[in-house]
Amino acid sequence: MGIFSRFSDIVNANINTMLDKAEDPKKLVRLLIQEMEETLVELRANAAKHIAERKTLEASLAKAKNSVKDWAAKAELALSKGREDLARSAIVQKQQASEQEATLEEELTRYNDALSSSTEDATRLEQKMAEARVRQQSLLARKQQAQTRLKVKKQLNSNKVEDALIRFEHFEKKIDAIESEIESYDIGRKDEQSVKAQFEQMERDEAIENELAQLKQKMAS
Repeated sequence: MGIFSRFSDIVNANINTMLDKAEDPKKLVRLLIQEMEETLVELRANAAKHIAERKTLEASLAKAKNSVKDWAAKAELALSKGREDLARSAIVQKQQASEQEATLEEELTRYNDALSSSTEDATRLEQKMAEARVRQQSLLARKQQAQTRLKVKKQLNSNKVEDALIRFEHFEKKIDAIESEIESYDIGRKDEQSVKAQFEQMERDEAIENELAQLKQKMAS
């Protein structure tokens, strides 16, 4: 079949090797898949045409076979009736029908071989398409990963990151100073509250002692 010969280099080639040699592997894979899809459509259309033609051949072949049987029967009938001339004519017709039958059978064989080749080619092409799609997904994933890594590398090597870190440290020192000032206020308040609490406790103790003394004096009198 000529339909597939123009694409045999892709089907028979190693896609990995083709990608290694390509300047733009992503573009090559996309073009390969597109070409494969178009060829597969053409291949299937051609196969459908062959199937339709094969059915016509099969019908013609069946008709030729019936014609051979029919003329053979007519030759026997004519000979049984003593009509040798008719029998001879029937045999001539039978031979012509037999030749037609042989020709149709040969042509049908060619059509069957073509359909078989079409099926094999379509299977091989679909396998190559699957392989190409896997490589396409792999390339896309690798490209995305590479772009992300490149972005990270650029950020890590950028002075903006270092400047930002320095600013963070400066802000942290400011916050530390504010927090220290807050703690100093708390410490002063705690000392003041502690002294006040001691005096209050002394006053309570003195009040208790005075009340106890008064109670003792009252009981003694």
